[in-house]
Amino acid sequence: MKYMEAATVVAKLEEVPLGKRVLDCVGELGNVWLVGGAVRDLILGRSPLEVDLLVEGQLDEVLALLGGSQQRFDRFDTATVELEEGTVDIAASRSETYPHPGALPVVAPAAVSEDILRRDFTINAVAVNLDQPTFVAHPDALADLSEGIVRVLHDQSFADDPTRVWRCARYAVRLGFQVDQHTAELAAAAGPGMTSGERFGHELRLSLRETDPTQIFTLVQSLNPAALIEGFEPRPSGLSSALDLLPQDASRELTTLAACCAGVEMSLLTRWLDYMQFSADERDLVAAASRWVTGEPLRAADRRSQIGRAARGAPIEAVALAGGANARLWIEELRFVKLEIDGDDLIATGVARGPLIGSALEHTLDLTLDGEVRGRQEQIDAALTHVEQAVQGQ
Repeated sequence: MKYMEAATVVAKLEEVPLGKRVLDCVGELGNVWLVGGAVRDLILGRSPLEVDLLVEGQLDEVLALLGGSQQRFDRFDTATVELEEGTVDIAASRSETYPHPGALPVVAPAAVSEDILRRDFTINAVAVNLDQPTFVAHPDALADLSEGIVRVLHDQSFADDPTRVWRCARYAVRLGFQVDQHTAELAAAAGPGMTSGERFGHELRLSLRETDPTQIFTLVQSLNPAALIEGFEPRPSGLSSALDLLPQDASRELTTLAACCAGVEMSLLTRWLDYMQFSADERDLVAAASRWVTGEPLRAADRRSQIGRAARGAPIEAVALAGGANARLWIEELRFVKLEIDGDDLIATGVARGPLIGSALEHTLDLTLDGEVRGRQEQIDAALTHVEQAVQGQ
């Protein structure tokens, strides 16, 4: 089987603006390697989403030549460099050992040939030297890239890092690859270990940003059902139409998650989102929107004012999940309808402060939505009429 030459990978890297900047700065040092996802993507003919560099030795010279805005992490001997063309992650070649399943690794300096063996999957266990283009790769790496297979490097991989179940599914879906049978069996046996909810939440967020997160969820559920909460529906009906309704200022990711969580018991859902380290605002939005999937009472509304009362105050993601013509009308038109008056205008006419003002304004907004009043003066008259009728009825 013929594989892409290492020199071709470096030539393709130079066609990418960020890759050219890296090659211009450090391409002749001799101890710098392109590693992981960028090599994988270039071999597959894809534009790399990231550039990871591996350095044999100290990072100082590489960082000095790259310039840009830099952040260094001495504990792991890594650094992140922000350049105009993009972000470069740099690490000194190292080995990793895990004190216990799910723990963060303990690192030690090592050769590139040893460093690639700490990678998550064979398709990422490949490096190419930038100065003298040669591969250092896991024995199965190039073959698995050619044949479209996602395979772990060793049997303890998921025990060392249970979040790899998520990455396994993400790579398989993104690249259109198949999960190796033995890898799937290992994933099925994986537990959470000591891994924090924040790390699982990070993987969930990354999956939500992919082109087809529901396909990833389906594969995760197939690989390890315990990785998803009870009641989670990986391919919810109506999600596509809801996403079509979403305006630019709404969250596709949280809408997708809410749709998948419609069948999850509420207290269980909020605890799970807290465990995954979603913010309180994100948690509340997902929880609220997940209850709107049935579409009631928004779908039952037959007047514009009824649509407004049903949708007002709800997250836009929730309205989109309700779906239908009324949801579209609210999102595209009715949510922008505002009164030209406020409580101060009513107080200025002599109305006493109190809950009656809020009631009058809401009634007037209903009339405005239904087209029964127009303009500031008609709104004031309608609100005052409502106040007068309410006082007479007391």
